[in-house]
Amino acid sequence: MANDRLRDAILKNGLTPAAVADSIGVDPKTVERWITQNRVPYPRHRHALAAAVRESETYLWPDALMPERAAQIAQSEVVHIYPRRSAVPADIWQRLLDKATSRIGVLAYAGLFLPEQNPRWVSTMKAKADLGAQVEILLGDPDSAQVAERGKDEGIGDAMGSKVRNVLAFYKDLRGHDSVDVCYHSTTLYNSIYRFDDEMLVNTHLYGTPAAYAPVLHLRQLAGGDLFEAYANSFERVRAVSRAVWPES
Repeated sequence: MANDRLRDAILKNGLTPAAVADSIGVDPKTVERWITQNRVPYPRHRHALAAAVRESETYLWPDALMPERAAQIAQSEVVHIYPRRSAVPADIWQRLLDKATSRIGVLAYAGLFLPEQNPRWVSTMKAKADLGAQVEILLGDPDSAQVAERGKDEGIGDAMGSKVRNVLAFYKDLRGHDSVDVCYHSTTLYNSIYRFDDEMLVNTHLYGTPAAYAPVLHLRQLAGGDLFEAYANSFERVRAVSRAVWPES
């Protein structure tokens, strides 16, 4: 069976098996066997190849890592755990945004605290998008049953929908930008996810507790790790069922 994931990753990055072989120091026929016969490379070659095609090892070779080693790498992806969102130092949000160059993502019901507390939040996003970064902001549909239920759970009623509408007033300056997508989702949100390239802050949700008082995981993606990727995949699944807040006319 061929390794179609590896083949696709090589092609998407404008590479050839010969170019890959040259970059990591192996014979081109070896790379061909990795693709056509689904041979698993040695660890040092897996690391180099995953970096070259900008994919995780667990995606390219799902069965290559022993469970114990995969668990160790996942633990190493956790930079820090904060007992509540309010304990995250305020400068971390802006620092991570300032460092990002290619992928910025916000998945929340509202996330109103960010532009409210940081006057540079939206302007920095726009500057990043101007430089080619992809910015995706996924907000809860204020008219959805899921947002209404979250407001009920937190004891704030219709205020949750109002928060979504309020945060759009901040993001209106991003409207129409080719590199920015502002969307509504109607999903049950188990975590709010804030992605900045290969780092993210994951605000867990606790039933009946406002997000500001729930724990936050600071993650950094590592080759061979699957914890960061699990949350990134969750983000993508919500993105797939989202719709534009401001459809093109």
